[in-house]
Amino acid sequence: MASSPETSQAAETTPVSHGIAPRWQAVIGILALGILNAILPSNLTFGPGWLPLVIEVILSSPFIIEGLTDLTLPYRVKRTLAFILLAVVTGALISSVIFLIFTLTSSTSNQAITLLRSAMVLWISNILVFALWYWEVDGGGPIKRHQNNHQLADFMFPQQVSGNTTAWSPHFLDYVFLAFTGATALSPADTYPMTRVAKMLMMIEALISLVIVVLLAARAVNIL
Repeated sequence: MASSPETSQAAETTPVSHGIAPRWQAVIGILALGILNAILPSNLTFGPGWLPLVIEVILSSPFIIEGLTDLTLPYRVKRTLAFILLAVVTGALISSVIFLIFTLTSSTSNQAITLLRSAMVLWISNILVFALWYWEVDGGGPIKRHQNNHQLADFMFPQQVSGNTTAWSPHFLDYVFLAFTGATALSPADTYPMTRVAKMLMMIEALISLVIVVLLAARAVNIL
């Protein structure tokens, strides 16, 4: 049966989804955070430095198994695991930043290089932590974004300004770039927060970056 002109026109204007953005990039980001935490000095970690890495490996295992097999995790299970992982990496980051602030008062010239390295590790960790937050919060996560044809939600990427007619899908690296610009410029670049939750997350990231880069790194340089 021939299709009507209205049906043909709707088919031409309806965006074709590019699929669910792959999660393996986010899993690599989580594991990278565990490694970064493990290389921090022991006085900057809450408990053993390797503990967050072990927890992250265990909690990420279902995602890794799902990616390597035909197993499909329920949506609620994925979201629960994702937010538990976010709680772990965020707690590790904030506690390390607090410990580094207290370390400044008793630091010496011999510790300047260590402080600089620690500040750099924490700055990179800050970017990865909030890239993960943006990835999971934006539009309800990758599955919900896919179901909504990747229309703008909590963040507005340039490709979504005109309705995202090509159904372009943001991947984890796009959120890493968003977090990187927030940590360096302390403000949005080409991607803008559209909701209060997104704005709050960007403010927290900028604040942590400001503390690490301006106060902590500057203090370490002054010790030299």
